[in-house]
Amino acid sequence: MTVYWCELAWLGGPTAEAGVVVEVEDGRIATVTGGTLRPPPGARRLEGLTLPGLANAHSHAFQRALRGRTQHGSGSFWTWREQMYRVADGLDPESYLALARATYAEMALAGVTAVGEFHYLHHGAGGVPYGDPNEMSRALIAAAAEAGVRITLIDACYLHGGIGEPPAGPQRRFSDGSAEAWAERVEALRDEESVRIGAAIHSVRAVDPGAAAIVAGWALESDRPLHAHVSEQPAENHACLEAYGRTPTALLAEADAISARFTAVHATHLDDGDVTLLGGGGACCCVCPTTERDLADGIGQMRRLAEAGASLSLGSDSHAVIDLFEEARAVELDERLASGERGHNTAAALLRAASEDGHACLGWPDAGRIASEARADLVTVSLAGVRLAGTEPENAVQAVVFAAGAPDVRHVLVDGREIVRDGRHGTIDVARELHEAILRAAA
Repeated sequence: MTVYWCELAWLGGPTAEAGVVVEVEDGRIATVTGGTLRPPPGARRLEGLTLPGLANAHSHAFQRALRGRTQHGSGSFWTWREQMYRVADGLDPESYLALARATYAEMALAGVTAVGEFHYLHHGAGGVPYGDPNEMSRALIAAAAEAGVRITLIDACYLHGGIGEPPAGPQRRFSDGSAEAWAERVEALRDEESVRIGAAIHSVRAVDPGAAAIVAGWALESDRPLHAHVSEQPAENHACLEAYGRTPTALLAEADAISARFTAVHATHLDDGDVTLLGGGGACCCVCPTTERDLADGIGQMRRLAEAGASLSLGSDSHAVIDLFEEARAVELDERLASGERGHNTAAALLRAASEDGHACLGWPDAGRIASEARADLVTVSLAGVRLAGTEPENAVQAVVFAAGAPDVRHVLVDGREIVRDGRHGTIDVARELHEAILRAAA
C-alpha cells in the first residue's frame, strides 16, 4: 500500500477538493478520503492540483517528426499531407520504435497515461509485408511500454488512395489489399495488461462501404473500440456526396459503424443529420484542435454534439504540440471565436473529455477518475509556476484548464508506477531521444 496526500484533487465536480488521501495497492486506487488537511504519517505529498490520468485519444506518432518543418509558405491539409507521406515512407521498425518511444515519453511528461495510436503505417517499402506483418505494430507497443504509458493500438484499415483510386506511392505501405486481409493480420494482435487492440476505418476516402462494414463487424464481434476520421475537410464531404450521395457519417451509419464503441475523429464539418446520427448512437467525438487549426481544417461544434448525446475526447493527432490542456481549452476558445459567445463548455466537462471519456473511448473504462477500484493514474499540476501563481483553491480547476501547460505537470503515476517525478521522466532523456529520432526520421 502506498499513500498519497493531495493538496488539491479533482474528483469530477466543478471545483477541486482539499486534503485528499489516495491509497494505492497493486496498481489500483483502494480508497479516496477527502478533508484531510494534514498528510498522514508516511504519505507522499503531492502539492498542487492532482488530476486523474489524461488520455490522448488520437495520435499518429510518426508525425511528431514534422513539427516546425511544415510552416513554410501557404497551402492546405492536402499539401501538408504530401510532406507527411515523405516522412512515413522513410521509417522502418527500428526507427519508428525510437521515434514513438520518445513521442510517448513526451506525452508522459504532459500527464498522458494512455495513448490511442491510430496506426496505418503497416508494411515495408512498396507495400511488401515484413516477415511478421505486425512488426510495425509491435514496435509501437514496445515504445509505449518503454515510455511507461498504456496504449490502445487502433489498427486502421486503409485500402484506397482516394474514393475509387488504388493506393499510390507511400500509401502502398498502408494497405493490406482487402478488409479480409486486414482482419486476418489484426487477429494476430492480442490485448495485454497495458495494451488494447482497436480497429479503425481510416476514412471514407480510404475504405469503401463494403470494406467499412467488414471492419465494423469485426469490431462488434470482438467488442473492440472502433474509430474513423470523419469529415475533417469539406473536400472529403464533397467527394463522398458525389460518389455515394451521402455524407461520410451517413455512409458509416449504413455500415453499422456508429454505436457507443465508435469514435468519430475530428467531426469538423457536419450537417444536422450527422449530428443526430452521432449523438443518437451515443458515439464519442475526438477533437484535435491544435492539429485542426494547424492544418486549417476548421472549427467543430462540440457543444452541439454533446447536446445531441455524443461524448467528447481529445487528441494531439499530428503533435503540432503535445499538451492536453491546450487541446481542452481550445475546444471552448475556438467555439467562442466562431460564435462570439463564451461558456459553451465548462472546465469540468473539458477535463472529463481529457480523462474519463478519453480513456473510455480507448477501451479503458476503469481509468480516468480518482475513485476506488480505478486504475491508479495520478497527474499532479504545480500551481506555483508563473502560469498559475496566485491561483486560489476554488478556482484551481478553471485555472488549470484555461492557463496550465504541459511543463506545469510535475508528477505522473501510471497504474501506480511513478513515471514522472519533479517534471523529469524516470528512465528516458526525452529531449535527447526526440532530437536523435527526429533527425533520423526527417533525413
